[in-house]
Amino acid sequence: MTQDQKLKYKKRALDYWLKSSQQDWEAAQDLLKSKKYHHALFFVHLSLEKLLKAKITEKLEIAPPATHNLNQLVNKITQSTSEQIDQFNEITKFNLEARYDDYKLAFYKKATPEYTLKWFEIATKLTIWIKKI
Repeated sequence: MTQDQKLKYKKRALDYWLKSSQQDWEAAQDLLKSKKYHHALFFVHLSLEKLLKAKITEKLEIAPPATHNLNQLVNKITQSTSEQIDQFNEITKFNLEARYDDYKLAFYKKATPEYTLKWFEIATKLTIWIKKI
């Protein structure tokens, strides 16, 4: 693969991850407005995951790992605080708990309006931090 081909691939991959992350964030906001809180939180996770994968693509010039674990992704590109580690751990659960039937009911009950708004605020701060990496 030539250098030019590598740059084109990197740009396409980066564009994909960034655009997809933004679309997922917008979907999360729409779901929040519709009071579908557990679904909104699932899309919050997807948005952050894709943003981190964009940063891995940008910084390391490699394909990001096939994982949904946000801490594994962030650790590829930078160090995070213990508070951020805890936050990424909780948000990673939004992916798993929203997907699998045995977790859905418990997660549905956990995803109150207050809990969801709290995590939207945290995710917004994490998004800003990731973009600055």
